[in-house]
Amino acid sequence: MRYVLNLSEAGGEISVVGGKGAHLGTLMRIDGVRVPPGFCVTTDAFRQIMTSVPLDRGGTDSAGLRRAVETAPVPDDLAAAILGAVDDQVAYAVRSSATAEDLPTASFAGQQDTYLNVIGPAAVLDHVRRCWASLFTDRAVAYRRRHGIDDREVQMAVVVQQMVVPDASGILFTADPVTGNRRVTSVDAGFGLGEALVSGLVNPDVFKVRDGEIVTRTIATKQLALHARPAGGTEERAIEPARRDQPALTDEQVVRLAALGRRIEAHFGRPQDIEWCLAGDGFLIVQSRPITTLFPVPAAADGENRVYVSVGHQQMMTDPMKPLGYSMWQLTALAPMHEAGGRLFVDVTQRLGAPASRSALLAVMGRGDPSIRAALETVVDFVAPLPDPPPPATRPAAPEPVATDPAIVTELIERSEASVAELRREVAKRSGPALFDFLPAAFEEHKRALGDPLSFQAIMAGMEATWWLNDHLEEWLGERNAADTLTLSAPGNITSEMGLGLLDVADAIRPHPDVVAFLEEVRDEDFLDDLPQVPGGTAARDALESYLDRYGVRCVGEIDITRPRWIERPTTLLPVILDNVRNFEPGAAHRRFEQGRQAAEQKAQEVLVRLSALPDGESRALETERMIDRLRTFIGYREYPKYAIVSRYYVYKEALLREAENLVGAGVLRSIEDAFYLTFQELQEAVRTKKADGALISRRREDFRSYRALTPPPVLTSDGEAVTGAHHRDDVPDGALAGLPVSAGTVEGRARVVLDMAQADLQPGDILVTAYTDPSWTPVLVTVAGLVTEVGGLMTHGAVIAREYGLPAVVGVHRATHLIQDGQRIRVHGSGGYVELLPGAV
Repeated sequence: MRYVLNLSEAGGEISVVGGKGAHLGTLMRIDGVRVPPGFCVTTDAFRQIMTSVPLDRGGTDSAGLRRAVETAPVPDDLAAAILGAVDDQVAYAVRSSATAEDLPTASFAGQQDTYLNVIGPAAVLDHVRRCWASLFTDRAVAYRRRHGIDDREVQMAVVVQQMVVPDASGILFTADPVTGNRRVTSVDAGFGLGEALVSGLVNPDVFKVRDGEIVTRTIATKQLALHARPAGGTEERAIEPARRDQPALTDEQVVRLAALGRRIEAHFGRPQDIEWCLAGDGFLIVQSRPITTLFPVPAAADGENRVYVSVGHQQMMTDPMKPLGYSMWQLTALAPMHEAGGRLFVDVTQRLGAPASRSALLAVMGRGDPSIRAALETVVDFVAPLPDPPPPATRPAAPEPVATDPAIVTELIERSEASVAELRREVAKRSGPALFDFLPAAFEEHKRALGDPLSFQAIMAGMEATWWLNDHLEEWLGERNAADTLTLSAPGNITSEMGLGLLDVADAIRPHPDVVAFLEEVRDEDFLDDLPQVPGGTAARDALESYLDRYGVRCVGEIDITRPRWIERPTTLLPVILDNVRNFEPGAAHRRFEQGRQAAEQKAQEVLVRLSALPDGESRALETERMIDRLRTFIGYREYPKYAIVSRYYVYKEALLREAENLVGAGVLRSIEDAFYLTFQELQEAVRTKKADGALISRRREDFRSYRALTPPPVLTSDGEAVTGAHHRDDVPDGALAGLPVSAGTVEGRARVVLDMAQADLQPGDILVTAYTDPSWTPVLVTVAGLVTEVGGLMTHGAVIAREYGLPAVVGVHRATHLIQDGQRIRVHGSGGYVELLPGAV
């Protein structure tokens, strides 16, 4: 075993010298980069120490582990190796270097310990022991668990470097840590040791550098600095008054440091978080780690400035997708899509750059989500101006508006169901390479159905009627969001029917207490097979299976084909069903639908009577009546195309899972889930060749884990700038959270912050607060009295269903799940578009 390595020998060996040691060893090999010399106490030494720690690392509290490590005897040969590397005339910085830190997916910044100005061999050995023990601080353990890192797999090395006594020091980010812009370098600088900045003791000077020029500077008043004490350790010293407002670096030094950062970034191949010191007129680098909080950038075309809009914000699924999931969506979508961070984005650069198409793009985005329009407006100057395309020689005639005829909706649904049935028959005939040869044609049929002009006209008819009614009735009657009531219990909305259908399932279960008791204890997904053995279980099973036959293709995040569908994991629905059993009386589904239908009918009559009393009221009433009829005819169909998509997706998924199962049987994949980390094209190749890249699959798993910690921006530029638009509101009370009003009414109640539908524990009168609501959340919306989401727009699924159910709702509330506490009382203003935080909790 090698207990000590010179830092110059340490590059790249994370398992031996930890993340920090490996990076420092690599930095020493980069031309023009100076690193303080030193050595590394390897993970071999740590393992030797842990053999004398009589504790189970997986089952002991962290404080006990720290004490055990700090008091464990150090073997003579290990102590001799460490002490022999120490120069007793030199002061050292002793720094933890765990094997799980400074990784591309987890930096562990500040999680383990660093000790400065350590003098003497005995003191160095003592501080090495403290670094070993810092692997088990509460904060380090919590960080590992948050990132899914097994405690038992992490080892600790220790870096011992000659202490630098700097004139100034600080942190350099080779990408702007606030905006994510990769072309902007950010420099934080202060006098003395950098630990003062890291610990928050002083405010730094902040410089932003772009293309070799300082573009912004903020010079702080610096009262204190941290310095090394002659006897060891550090102390705070007051800065002379004449220097307090002086910059810690000259402009020339800032630009030189930024260039050095770019050289380091180029070597590592990704943006870096760098700690530096200035001694004399030379910079020394004491650490470099990847910046793990930046959202990745799609590959830009031809190096041009590009602007991307998030698909997830449109589809109400901002979680990352696995490679099979996003590649399937790319293959079946009508527009080209680019992956970044496990999310998909559409490039809108061309449309944003030309004035005429820009106006149309901003208008469409503004109708759906004003915050995305606001974000796009802030980056218009980022895109090179582009000319409008020349008009065609003969402009095609605008399509005739679709007639207000329910038979059109019936025809579209029948056409879709026939297409899915045909797909199921054709897929069942094929396997292996023949299946993959067939699927591209199936994807083309998928896109043809998705782009059916008649379907698009029907969707737009309902949406345009909503906009028309809201705009005109506010103008004529002063009535805001009148369409919210007029859409209640609209016919043919498969998503709202899905929520009410689960109330009917509860009706079939409620009379049988043994069934209720059985379902409360269910843990396995095959519980449906056992239900008939329970008194009343046959009826309950039949009701559940009938529901799953109709809606089982759905799930949270359903645009990702790799997500488990309800039919694959029916236990997901049990908490909601049991809540329905407890919270509702028999026949609730029918009563709720009828109440909504009658309220919509009464609202229509009220509006028409009020309009008739106005000057020229008869013609206005007649036009409004036509629009109400149009709204009621088509608004329910708005939800059907998504259901058709996921119905087709489940057919694809069943077929691909059979292929993955065959690959597992042949030893090509270790598990069926491995297939989810391959794109469709890679899975096709694995089926053809009977080979798969295990290292690629493992790397993709790690990438996916890291992507889950990232928040995707609604708008992203090719420079990496994450752009979030704001709701520009002057009519929101102080302290209220602003959002987008999507369903009228005001409700006050207990906030339930829920991020996983399967963990929902809701009571009537609760207000659901969550990140987003795709159609799968509809069964939960039956119970609650109001809705608040972080993502959404006027015509997204959650908004449509909130209006169908008559729930006051505000969407697009930035960081709602963080700013609203679970159990807190809140008041949702669905017409005003804001949420008030009230004192007290229930």
